[in-house]
Amino acid sequence: MVGLARSTWHYRLNPRPRVSDPISHKQRDYSTRIDAADRQLIEDRIHAGWLRGRSVDASFAGAWDEGVMLASRRTWWRIAEAIIDQSQRPLVPSRAGTRTPRVKPVLVATGPGQVWSWDITDVQSTWHRVAYKAYSIIDIFSRKIVGYRVEAREVDDLAVEMFETAIAEFGVPEYVHADSGAAMKSNALKNALETHGVEMSHNRPYVSNDNPYSESEFRTMKYRPNYPGMFESLEAARTHVDDYVVWYNTEHRHSGIALFTPDQVHDGSWAQVWSVRARTAEEYYAKHPKRFHAPPEVPKPVGVVGINHEPAIVEDQEFTAEAA
Repeated sequence: MVGLARSTWHYRLNPRPRVSDPISHKQRDYSTRIDAADRQLIEDRIHAGWLRGRSVDASFAGAWDEGVMLASRRTWWRIAEAIIDQSQRPLVPSRAGTRTPRVKPVLVATGPGQVWSWDITDVQSTWHRVAYKAYSIIDIFSRKIVGYRVEAREVDDLAVEMFETAIAEFGVPEYVHADSGAAMKSNALKNALETHGVEMSHNRPYVSNDNPYSESEFRTMKYRPNYPGMFESLEAARTHVDDYVVWYNTEHRHSGIALFTPDQVHDGSWAQVWSVRARTAEEYYAKHPKRFHAPPEVPKPVGVVGINHEPAIVEDQEFTAEAA
């Protein structure tokens, strides 16, 4: 309340005696501290190793093999980091400096049919090194699977057919987001979506959380209790995914949309279900008020979802029944 740390409060009430010429902790002489002579020996060995193209670990191990133990391995690294002149340090080739930074994709949806996310995942077969490919398109606002198929391999034309079918049934989205796989960045899919006026977005290389909605949906599929893990045939995999998609869209109480089903959020029928929940919660609170610290609040689906969007830029709001 007063804006002070507990330790500051303590020392102001119990002040320590003043020292006329205080010594900082870094300059104090501890029994465990490495003396200046050993520190200089370590620094000389590090410099000698750098001149020969050897790393700090190699110099440390070489001294150890000679029967010389001056300090721990971590201390050698601390001394190496403290050396002012790093010009003799061998340079390690790296591709990091040659990569052009990719702009972080930012997509925002305030209703169904605005932003779709899609991906392809492997579903294992009983045959060695054979996996079928499960394609899936998800509406990031409602979490509804609007398109899917299971095939023997990744094919650009099959992805195009999946999107054409989804667009015919659910309309044209504003954006389609995916990772940077070959099928996702194919010219066939790009041309097909551009024909409908859809803008494409891709995640950054080596950034796993740029496509969270599709990854989460695949995890739900593979971690269901009845997921077999392996399929004897392509037809068996297709049958399982058919049943899964129906369950996911119509029965799955999704934690990301306040435990409503994707279908309910997609068509707006969640509002009637929310009214039932709210009335039930009020009746339960009236019957057992002592079981609550405050009147219960029934959560609603949020009104703004997105990929890498900042709440400070787009204010998060609840999805109201009128908006539905």
